[in-house]
Amino acid sequence: MKFKPLGKICRPKQWKNLPVSSLTESGFPVYGANGIIGYYTEFNHEKPTIAITCRGATCGNVHITKERSYITSNAMALDELDTDNIEISFLSNYLKFRGLNDVTTGAAQPQITRGNLEKVEIPLPPLDDQKRIAHLLGKVEGLIARRKHHLQQLDDLLKSVFLEMFGDPVRNEKGWKLKSVNNFSDSRLGKMRDKKFITGAHLRKYLGNSNVQWFRFVLDELLEMDFDERERTIFKLEYGDLLVCEGGDIGRCAIWKNQIEDCYFQKALHRVRLDRNKAIPEYIQYVFLFYSLFNGFKIKSKATIAHLTGEKLKATLIPLPPIGLQNQFAAIVKKVEELKSHYQQSLTDLESLYGALSQKAFKGELDLSRVVLPTEGPELVEEETTDIQEKQPMEPLFELPAPKELALLQTAEGRKSLLGKWLNAWLAHLGDAPLSVQTFMNAARQRLWELAEDDTPGWCVAEYDELKSWVFKALEQSRLTQGYDDANNRVHVTKAKG
Repeated sequence: MKFKPLGKICRPKQWKNLPVSSLTESGFPVYGANGIIGYYTEFNHEKPTIAITCRGATCGNVHITKERSYITSNAMALDELDTDNIEISFLSNYLKFRGLNDVTTGAAQPQITRGNLEKVEIPLPPLDDQKRIAHLLGKVEGLIARRKHHLQQLDDLLKSVFLEMFGDPVRNEKGWKLKSVNNFSDSRLGKMRDKKFITGAHLRKYLGNSNVQWFRFVLDELLEMDFDERERTIFKLEYGDLLVCEGGDIGRCAIWKNQIEDCYFQKALHRVRLDRNKAIPEYIQYVFLFYSLFNGFKIKSKATIAHLTGEKLKATLIPLPPIGLQNQFAAIVKKVEELKSHYQQSLTDLESLYGALSQKAFKGELDLSRVVLPTEGPELVEEETTDIQEKQPMEPLFELPAPKELALLQTAEGRKSLLGKWLNAWLAHLGDAPLSVQTFMNAARQRLWELAEDDTPGWCVAEYDELKSWVFKALEQSRLTQGYDDANNRVHVTKAKG
């Protein structure tokens, strides 16, 4: 595969900046350091253009702008793209995959200069292959975006359920009794981290502020410090503890569920251990979410960084509904979290797939012979579509019809019925072309993915057995005919004529 410097296939340029005061609520989209920042009455790019953030913390972020847009000086526009040799989506995908840290300079104020950017080497496979790669990766990107959207929808659902059941806790709309945090919990700050007293004799992993995000923990690279026997008794985390940020995003919290064994916490965090007869963590963490958003903690610090002190947290008044109602909400949270777990695993798998496909594609190791050009029809997007070993000519591809009711996808009987309808439609479209069961099932799985509103089970052994039964029955009834492909030394099945 040949390579060319970026400067040989486009002309990177920083355009004139726009003052914030000139931005409008409508008009042509304006792209700044990290995507659309507003709108303007004029545009400086007629066609979609790659814009690379060239200043600030998000240096190296890559966007393809909408047509007729304005790109400011905070992003480098890749103008005059040589479209005879490079596909814009392929270039965007490659730059995201490659990353631009090696051409970013400046610690205090990161920046990417035109000179450094122009030296970046870009692979140039045949243009048709670029289009195939871009379309294939675009399909997976679309599925990743859908999964992220689903996860956000579930988060929004829980917020809505909370407000429906309990009202706005900051205003206490439903008039629940107010109790101080100290009334229904034991709360305390963690151990102060002091390098002078770290001997290495009693090292234990601990959580700091950055490890606690809303409703989740980041546990990839936990730090360690000494906790002696007395401190291990005081600072060891237990299942159900609520960890609450003392500074930064005040009130940000998550429920500890023994994600790792033998873990402790630092002074940047409060550990709130609840009296379960009065309050449960699933309810309190949502109260803290709304308190954080709407200053329910009533922080009035003039300091650069505000803090939620131990005394302040203990004295904070919280509306406490009946424990039975809190438990009802916890049961809903559990069901939604289980669904989120499936979505998150699906997202992780898709991101891994995207990474693996990108790795192969940009090294020239991806077999693209089975991927149809975008103008010719939809390609198959799944783990190893390019590894299908069928040597017969590909069947004409088309979009399998969507069922009138998507609920049909939710049951085995519904999917069985849909499979039969799809096979009939597939055979009608094939005409005299031979049927490949594997290719049909690949297309069916892809269509199911596109239609599914949640993690609907995919086709599995049962569906293959059902399809085989249908084929044998159709052969007996002469709706299908069996022949022999001398060229490929194999039996093939086609739709009966007449």
